[in-house]
Amino acid sequence: MNTADLRHLDNAHVWHPFTPMLEQRHEETPVIVAGDGFHLIDTDGQRYLDGTSSLWCNVHGYRVPEIDRAIRDQLDCIAHSTLLGLSNVPSIRLAAELVQRVPPGLEHLFYSDNGSTAVEAALKIAYQYYQQRPGGEIRDLFISLSGAYHGDTVGSVSVGGIDLFHATYGGLLFKTIKVPSPAACRLPPGQTRESHHAFCAAELERTIVEHRRQIAGFIIEPLVQGAAGILVHPPGWLRRVRELTAANDILLIADEVATGFGRTGTLFACAQEEVRPDLLCLSKGITGGYLPLAATLATGEIYDAFLGEPAAGKTFFHGHTYTGNPLACAAALASLKLFEKNDVLGNARQSADLLQRRLAELCDHPNIGDVRQKGIMVGIELVQDKTHLTPFPPAARVGHRVVLAARRRGIVIRPLGDVIVLMPAPAMPVELVDELCTATLAAIDDVLREIGRPV
Repeated sequence: MNTADLRHLDNAHVWHPFTPMLEQRHEETPVIVAGDGFHLIDTDGQRYLDGTSSLWCNVHGYRVPEIDRAIRDQLDCIAHSTLLGLSNVPSIRLAAELVQRVPPGLEHLFYSDNGSTAVEAALKIAYQYYQQRPGGEIRDLFISLSGAYHGDTVGSVSVGGIDLFHATYGGLLFKTIKVPSPAACRLPPGQTRESHHAFCAAELERTIVEHRRQIAGFIIEPLVQGAAGILVHPPGWLRRVRELTAANDILLIADEVATGFGRTGTLFACAQEEVRPDLLCLSKGITGGYLPLAATLATGEIYDAFLGEPAAGKTFFHGHTYTGNPLACAAALASLKLFEKNDVLGNARQSADLLQRRLAELCDHPNIGDVRQKGIMVGIELVQDKTHLTPFPPAARVGHRVVLAARRRGIVIRPLGDVIVLMPAPAMPVELVDELCTATLAAIDDVLREIGRPV
C-alpha cells in the first residue's frame, strides 16, 4: 500500500490525539514505517531526526538490540498474564530494581499503563489512605500549581490547570486548589522575578496551612512543568514544598512522568533537591519508550494503611487489564541496564551543556520571548514583540508552522502553542543534538521570514 493510500485511510479512520483533525488531512503527515538509531523513517524513505523522543518517552533510540532481545526472549515465554491473583517474573524483578533507584522509603509499587493512570492511582491512594489510617478522616481536596498538567483522565485533569486542554471538561471535575507557579514567564504588573517568587512562596504556605485538614495531597512535577511550556522552578522550590507538606501532614505526590529517567540530568528530578515524596508517579521513559507501562510508588506507611482482613474493606480496588505486562517489564529491565552500561546520565548532562551554549544564540532574537531549559528539556517561546512579550495571534499558528518547516529540514519537533519544545532522547549523541539545534533555529527563521518578521 503506497503513502497516498495510507494517508487516505488515516484521514478516514484514525482520530489523532491533541490534533485539529480538519487541518491534519491537508498536511501530508509522514507515515512512519521504521526507526534507526535516533531517526524515524517514513513510507517514502525520508529520515527525520526525532527531536521530541516520541513525545518524551524514547530514551536509547530505536531498534536497540538489548531491548529488542529482551522483548523477544520474554515473548518466547509469555506475552501477558494478569496480576490479579497471579504474579510474573519480569514485574517482580522490575519492582525490586526500581525500589533500589527511587528515593529511599518508596518500597511498594503499583503498576498501570500510562502517565495519566499513574497519577489517577496516586490520587485514589491518597484519598483512601487518610480514611484508613488510625483516626481516619475524609480529606477531599488536592492542591497543585497553576498551569499544571498531570494527564487526561478525569482525576488527573482535575488537578491540571491548562484551560486550553481542561476547560471543556469542567463539569466533570472534582474541586481542587491551585497555587501560583513560581515559574511564570509573564510577571504580574509591578512585580520583579524575586518579588514574584516571594509572593508564590507566601501563597503556598498560606494555602497549605489554611486547608491542611482538608488536603489529601499536593501534586507537583518536580523542578519543571513540562506541558505548561517547560516552566522551570527556582532552586529550592521543591524542597520548600516538601517541608511544608511534611510539617502539615499532607502527602506529596511527585509526578515524574515527564521528568524521570534522565531528562533533568539525574535519574529522577527529586534527587536534585534530596526530596523523598510520599507517592511517585512514573511512566514515559520507564520502558525506554518501547511499550506502555507506568508505576506508582508508595511509602511503607501508606501501604500499611491498606492492609487488613478482607472483610475490613481496606483493599485498593483499582486495576488495569495489562497491569505489570511481562513484555513491558522486560523492556524496562533492559532499559535500566543500559543506563549504567552506556552512561546515559553522563551523556544527557553533556547534551544539556551543549543545548545551553546553542540556545544562548537566541538571547537577542527579536521574536524569542524566553528560552527555558532544565537538563535536556527545552522550551523556546516565540512572541510578536519581545519587549512586551506580546504573543502572536493564535490563528497564525506560528509554532505549528515552525514544526512543518522543521520537518522539511529533516527533524521532528512538536510545539506547545507557540513554545517550541526540544526533548532529545537522553542517550542521543551530542553531535545529533547539535544538528537538532541547528535545524530548529533555521526553521524558526524560515517561518519568521514567511510572516515578514526580521531575523
